[in-house]
Amino acid sequence: LVDVPGYFRDFSGTINYDVKDVSKSTVEFSAKMTSVDTGVAGRDKHLRSKDFFEVEKFPDMTFKSTKVEKKGKKLMLTGDLTMKGVTKSITFPFNVAGFVKNQRGTFIGATAETVINRRDFGVNYGTNMPNGVPTLSDTITVVLNVEALMAAPKTEPAK
Repeated sequence: LVDVPGYFRDFSGTINYDVKDVSKSTVEFSAKMTSVDTGVAGRDKHLRSKDFFEVEKFPDMTFKSTKVEKKGKKLMLTGDLTMKGVTKSITFPFNVAGFVKNQRGTFIGATAETVINRRDFGVNYGTNMPNGVPTLSDTITVVLNVEALMAAPKTEPAK
């Protein structure tokens, strides 16, 4: 088996990161499943089909955090991942890479990586070769490299 990198090109999300108390932080995102891109048009078309993501019936993948916590020196994000109509709670470590301020505003950078089992989400396509070796791995490594613009502070209306 070889690793095939892929991306979702159409996604959006919101990060509310509380520097003083990480447990008050929240993360939400969604990705349009039709935007899957592995660099091979035929494979991408197959991934959009009923064999894999079934994008006509399940157009979005979503994540909504339920808990953010600090465990020792690690930051952990737990939330509900919904894909292909199945919702599972997942927990994974993340790192805040830092903050950068420029003429457009202040940006936060974050990275995270976890492994999910595609079959947990009803993605069951793939047969074994005659020698019993699977043609597709059940595990998918999810890598997130996020850069987000911080919203301008809300101001109270003048009284």
